[in-house]
Amino acid sequence: MIEISDLGKRYGRNPVLSSLELELASGRIYAILGPNGSGKTTLIKCLLGMVVPDQGAIRIDGQPIRGRWRYRNRISYLPQIANFPGNLTVRELIRMIEDLRQADADSENLVERFKLEPHLDKKLNALSGGTRQKVNLVLAFMFDSPLLILDEPTTGLDPAALIRLKEMIRKEKQRGKTILITTHIMQIVEELADEVVYLLEGEIRFKGSIRQLKEVTRQKTVEHAIAVIANPQPDA
Repeated sequence: MIEISDLGKRYGRNPVLSSLELELASGRIYAILGPNGSGKTTLIKCLLGMVVPDQGAIRIDGQPIRGRWRYRNRISYLPQIANFPGNLTVRELIRMIEDLRQADADSENLVERFKLEPHLDKKLNALSGGTRQKVNLVLAFMFDSPLLILDEPTTGLDPAALIRLKEMIRKEKQRGKTILITTHIMQIVEELADEVVYLLEGEIRFKGSIRQLKEVTRQKTVEHAIAVIANPQPDA
């Protein structure tokens, strides 16, 4: 579904992405991992059209995205930090996003799933962090978009909400969607990801399945395998 070729981006003299080559297929969950400053956020912003790369191309379903904007209607995005006007109620925010997208939305079922009915008429600035995250998840999942980008989706969630989120992600995968997840929780990677893409200093240092990751690093857990990829030892 997504083809990234020779993608590069600099901020001043600092290269943030260096000639990235990447293909992401439909019906798979990809964990996009890497330390702060590795290029994850820039890559996501390039996919969203929020950052224009200095070189290379991104194609979604075979069509280049540069100079276009309608492809964004095919993406649902959960930002790590969502800054919505605090004086809006939850109900007003949901209706506003529905009006902006002008597409069929499944907000009622999602509100019920995340037990948000008692909060619909509360102002956003009166909500706890975990409840705000549930609202953000409703906004991300309420449209039937073939591409889902979820940036740290588990932040602040209680165990019951986390279980519901994982169920929803698996269901969307079964429906043939491409799902990108960034997270620092390796248990989520191990449970959900079909493939790991590890970025370091703007380059892809690993791309493959969980099994391949463990085999390459000779580690038994994703957490230890990622630590090996992040801190390669020089040859003896």
